[in-house]
Amino acid sequence: MVANPQQFDVMVMPNLYGNIVSNIGAGLIGGPGVAAGANIGHEIALFEPGARHVARDIQGQNLANPTAMIMSATLMLRHLGLNSHADTIDSAIHRVIKEGLVKTRCMGGTSTTTDFTLAVIAELM
Repeated sequence: MVANPQQFDVMVMPNLYGNIVSNIGAGLIGGPGVAAGANIGHEIALFEPGARHVARDIQGQNLANPTAMIMSATLMLRHLGLNSHADTIDSAIHRVIKEGLVKTRCMGGTSTTTDFTLAVIAELM
């Protein structure tokens, strides 16, 4: 998976291996702070960051990258058929990241969770 991730279209596995693979995938794209996730069943849908990372080293310090949580919310909006709202938020996230002025520590910056979130909100205005 690490050497040639494009070889897979779909991967099905039990929960333990799914957690391991999702963490590897998150590492390939920039870390657990940028991997959105969704678990969609016949009757229930759950939207959360796609990688499990306890982040005890930054707990309570306003240092986490909120991208995965915000993007998980856009997955929920899409699931609810609110695609234009999801597109607007996704575009704001991408503009903040592309501009590169507000970066959390995991992105090589010094911005806080709040700083990044406020930058996304500002892009929505």
